[in-house]
Amino acid sequence: MVYLNHPSWWDPLLCLLVRAAFFAERRSFAPIEAAMLARYRFFARLGFFGIEPDSARGAARFLRVAGTILRAPNAALWLTPQGRFCDVRQRPAGFKPGLGHLAAQLERAVFLPLALEITYWEERTPEALLHFGRPVEVSRQTPRLPAAWTADLEAALEQAQEALASAALRRDPAEFQVLLRGAAGVGGGYDLWCRLRAAWRGETFTPEHGRK
Repeated sequence: MVYLNHPSWWDPLLCLLVRAAFFAERRSFAPIEAAMLARYRFFARLGFFGIEPDSARGAARFLRVAGTILRAPNAALWLTPQGRFCDVRQRPAGFKPGLGHLAAQLERAVFLPLALEITYWEERTPEALLHFGRPVEVSRQTPRLPAAWTADLEAALEQAQEALASAALRRDPAEFQVLLRGAAGVGGGYDLWCRLRAAWRGETFTPEHGRK
């Protein structure tokens, strides 16, 4: 079970990148609001299943489907327990109760917090930074009420977010493993002019604005 904060629309696509890099051997699934799934139908082909938020029927379906997924071998479930877009600085993280209820009903599982942050460093496009926090093991041998699980899981994600925020402030690429590189430079005619000028002078054209 990978659960994460929800700072942007890009989060599902970032999760696909993480899944390919670290969990390629697992079949991945994730809940999404049924209305959004109807709007973006291609998500269904990526393992998303529709739920009705803020309703008893929707909560029951989520727990039933999520429990089935997590009991299957080589499966992984991805979840944004805040249930809405939230600024990375929001504290407390503000989880909805579904994650805690799910933890309370499982025989055994590992809940892995994943902190996401999108920030600008030195280029015109932002950096998408990710950090895994400490895993939280769930089992019948350590029974707890759903509210207690929610508090523990929320605290684990907040710790991961704080660690990621500190790393983002240091702006040291050496602290990160690069999964995907984007384009650098201003783009368009300006970069073309700079490239031609460098060639005319016998210089090497470097599109990067900074050194990171």
